[in-house]
Amino acid sequence: MNCRSLERPQARSRSLNALRTNGQPAETPPRLVPDRALPAYAYVPGESPHPTRDRDGHSFGSEPHTPEPPDPKNWRSCRDYLYGIDLFNHGFYWEAHETWEGLWVACGRQGTTATYLQALINLAATGFKARWGNVRGIRANAETAARLFESAARELGPQSQSHMGLDVGVLRAYAEALRDGPPPDDDPEVPGALRFDFVLRPE
Repeated sequence: MNCRSLERPQARSRSLNALRTNGQPAETPPRLVPDRALPAYAYVPGESPHPTRDRDGHSFGSEPHTPEPPDPKNWRSCRDYLYGIDLFNHGFYWEAHETWEGLWVACGRQGTTATYLQALINLAATGFKARWGNVRGIRANAETAARLFESAARELGPQSQSHMGLDVGVLRAYAEALRDGPPPDDDPEVPGALRFDFVLRPE
């Protein structure tokens, strides 16, 4: 699959850096939680065992984790949030989705931070659908992510478009580019190796 044909949005932010698709990134994304190992593989249905339901899954038998609600003003101390970014940046989209969903539930599923996390969840789901080759799923999840980022931006107000270290307006623009761009092409030499061409760098 290849997302290089997506047009980059005009918005720029230091919180998003270029990353090549289908292969080695231009630079290795820095780990935000380096003491927490990445999974053995990125889950793709039909290509790998389900992480929690299959006995060969990378997280089979793991104890359920109930995170604390994140404090937006002290987001650097939220290891689950940062680990979700690590997962996303390294192409573990299903796993990032699951990690951020736990935080969204911990937030009570409402409020600005919950809206922001739900947008990230849908952005990760877009990557998961792209790995799976589901074009309809790519567009649907990217549309939802863009709408939720826009909603979070409205809730934040015009004074600040940054939330938990990331520029919400830039994230919305990338979601819109994924929604409106041409569908990814299959790359038989690099199965399931899709990476978005941006890196989340909270600051």
